Amino acid sequence: MLAPFLQMLFGKEKLLNIAPQVGFNASSISNYLKYLISQLIKQHNEIYALGAICVMILVSIFLKNLFTYLSYRVLAPMRNYVMTKLRSDLYAKILELPIGYFTEQRKGDIISRMSNDANEVEFSVLGTLEGLIRDPLNIIVILVCLIYLSPALSLFLMVLLPLTGFIIGRVSRSLKKQSTASQEQLGTLMSILDETLSGLRVIKAFNAERILRSKFFQTNNTLNHIRNRMNFRRDLASPMSEFLGVVVLCCILWFGGNLVLNKQAGLEADTFITYIVFFTQIINPSKSLSTAFYNAQRGSSAIQRIEEVLQAPVTVTDMPGAAAIPSFNHSIEFRNVSFAYEDNIILKDINLVIEKGKTVALVGSSGAGKSSLADLVPRFHDVTGGEILIDGVNIKNYSLHSIRNLMGIVTQEPILFNDTIANNITLGSEKVTETEIEHAAAVANALQFIQQKEEGFQENIGDRGTKLSGGERQRVTIARAVLKNPPILILDEATSSLDTESERLVQDAINQMMQNRTSLVIAHRLSTIRHADEIVVLQKGMIIERGNHDELLAQNGHYRKLVEMQEVK
Repeated sequence: MLAPFLQMLFGKEKLLNIAPQVGFNASSISNYLKYLISQLIKQHNEIYALGAICVMILVSIFLKNLFTYLSYRVLAPMRNYVMTKLRSDLYAKILELPIGYFTEQRKGDIISRMSNDANEVEFSVLGTLEGLIRDPLNIIVILVCLIYLSPALSLFLMVLLPLTGFIIGRVSRSLKKQSTASQEQLGTLMSILDETLSGLRVIKAFNAERILRSKFFQTNNTLNHIRNRMNFRRDLASPMSEFLGVVVLCCILWFGGNLVLNKQAGLEADTFITYIVFFTQIINPSKSLSTAFYNAQRGSSAIQRIEEVLQAPVTVTDMPGAAAIPSFNHSIEFRNVSFAYEDNIILKDINLVIEKGKTVALVGSSGAGKSSLADLVPRFHDVTGGEILIDGVNIKNYSLHSIRNLMGIVTQEPILFNDTIANNITLGSEKVTETEIEHAAAVANALQFIQQKEEGFQENIGDRGTKLSGGERQRVTIARAVLKNPPILILDEATSSLDTESERLVQDAINQMMQNRTSLVIAHRLSTIRHADEIVVLQKGMIIERGNHDELLAQNGHYRKLVEMQEVK
């Protein structure tokens, strides 16, 4: 841009006296600018014209960078919005999916899809979005010009270009497979890390560091080899497309040169040279497009893994027009209930009625189906046969939110979040006063240890409540259930993590809380359910005995054997 103007300025080129005709091409615009510079030199002097040239360059570069910045202002919010929406949709879907979905999925793999796969989409697909729009437009414009210059030569070109595209496509398809394998290995790696962090105490206790280290290093090395091969293929995109472009150029040079030398197809030498110059302009956008295409292929495997989660079927949903259950008045009934998971029968022909205000305990060996039966009441799973009724109405006719709002659940393993004690107790409850929180903590025998904390109820309990002891964690979860004050309680041996003194106090509090409430208790220690209204003994997913404690002892069956085994211990 500078050279022609400076040549005029320093007298190396003649000044233009006649205004050239303005056209929309580089030569015409350049000549008109030369004419303007010539007029400035004539009307003023060279110094004035030099200043005008400097201003013109500054304005043009300013405009160039302004529009570059504006293009980023358009792209950046779009990229960020797409990623924000993608992560939000993923998280919302994870909350929607039934609990059964996660029994078959590694937690680390889910986290990897949310983080690494999402990042891969951002950098591989959205990062090349500009090139995927701009480069094809450039190529199309150049091809139109080439066809205009020489239809015969362009016909030859149209045969060669699909061939080069086929070669690039063959290589890029393998890149997608490698990228999928890479993301899967990364998910496995994250799962190993998650298991290590969760089970570090056990790993150290059993001197299993070498086994876990070997497992992690092996997966990490496999990931390294896959990524190396993937990067080799990706980095091949630009040089390969350039080489193929030059091969096509040489073919055109040979074929077009023959047409010119033999004076065929009406192709003149100057037109042929222009054609060659135009074709060379297609190589750079082709290189950029092939690189963008390779990156998009790499990102498409990440999109596919994310879509597997987004499109996973939500098997437990509200029926159309599902009503909110107003209250619990009479009973919960299991009527010919069966439950199977992936052809594995877990419960079979369960018939059970839990009257309002009664306590029913579920007893049986591990794998008998106790937890599965309890999980069917809040619809963590849906029955595969029969029906569950509340007050004579199938629970599927009610909304999930309203059913679960009637229930308080305390699990055997305390589930706490990296937040304050107060926020863990008030989880899911709204407009709760400090007095109500303190009362719930007192009932759960948690108030004393909470008040001894430096920040009291505002004390952060760390990841999964690791700053609290096992007994303290369980008492916080019990306080959560007490605060909710639900008509139906589901207890999975809530006192099993407590010391003897805390167990007695909390058991008394739970017994008090269970009064006038319907309770479904999964019992591990049979001594805690002696006073249950009905004890249901499960074996291999079927009810084999039922009755109260004394009646079952009198039957001299499976329950009596379980009691005697625990008494021996």
